[in-house]
Amino acid sequence: MNPFTRALKIAVIAPSRHALHEPHAGGLESAVWERVRGLREHGHEVVLCGPAGSDFLGDAPELTLPRLRWPDGAPVSDVAYPRGHRREVALAMHRAMAYIAHGPERFDVVDNHSLHGVPIAWTDRLPMPMITTLHTPPLPEILAAHRSVEGAQHRYLAVSTHTMREWLHAGVESTVFPNAVDTRRWSAGTGGRGLVWFGRIVPEKAPHLAIDAARLVGRRLVLAGRVGDPLYFEREILPRLGPDVRYVGPLRQQALARVVGRSAVALVTPMWDEPFGLVIAEAMSTGTPVAAFDAGGVTEVTGGSEGALAVPRGDVEALAGAVELLIQRSVVDQGFRQRVRADAVIRHSLERRHDELEDILLALTSTLDERSAVA
Repeated sequence: MNPFTRALKIAVIAPSRHALHEPHAGGLESAVWERVRGLREHGHEVVLCGPAGSDFLGDAPELTLPRLRWPDGAPVSDVAYPRGHRREVALAMHRAMAYIAHGPERFDVVDNHSLHGVPIAWTDRLPMPMITTLHTPPLPEILAAHRSVEGAQHRYLAVSTHTMREWLHAGVESTVFPNAVDTRRWSAGTGGRGLVWFGRIVPEKAPHLAIDAARLVGRRLVLAGRVGDPLYFEREILPRLGPDVRYVGPLRQQALARVVGRSAVALVTPMWDEPFGLVIAEAMSTGTPVAAFDAGGVTEVTGGSEGALAVPRGDVEALAGAVELLIQRSVVDQGFRQRVRADAVIRHSLERRHDELEDILLALTSTLDERSAVA
């Protein structure tokens, strides 16, 4: 923490689908987990409201959200919910917001990452300000809650310019505040001959196209991540596995960083408008270059780095060509990977981003303190 700033007591509201712990369920959960850890390292007192089983949960049961439980034999999905779960979450979220607003703990600010509308609907009843980070395309429930409390002490952040523009078109103004990577943990790797794809295994992330591209260039591929759509995995991934394509499942961050850092190129294959693309920043932080489909906020994350090439969405042949070009750059230029990492550290360092977040939070709470003093 900057010695000239004061410590804050912050209530962080996590997304409610998956618990926050390693191995991370996805980029959203990873980003929020790092947010809590980083703010605590900066000397702030952070209390988490999140699903049962999350790291960082405190002693207040009011801040624990119900765990996602699928009945035996029910299809598991990243887009649907078990019967009655949404209602349970809504009730638990109202209980949590009442505790934050009127409970025995006195919070300075609420840092909201929930994809639920309830926290936003409470902003006009809170004695402290709230910041909501927009991690996804516009969601009807959040838009409805926003319209119901316009004028409340509330500020929105968006993870990319692409996401900011989507929400602005829907009527919500926000400030761009990109996700970040702990570049101490995603440290420089040695590179290697094989390729890597990592992330949630779901149709919109399209790892099957990464497999097809890897086979076009004749390179082995390691596939890592949680299966978010079992039917997709069975139909598109399992038939493609073989001696040259290995699925290693979800990995904890340290193990995953080693796998990525020992790869020649990371493939990123979104077939939807990716709000940010945290895996890009993570891969480049290890020095591993990235070949990606140009979708959503992807090129904002790659920036002008020489270690990233973006090709038209869905063009597997172009993706394979980008892989070959990046491998050639690595072979002929001994300093290539070091420069890829150096650029990622400058643009995506978690330490830098937490300094910026701290300034935002302190400015928001100071404004409220000034208004209280005048009143």
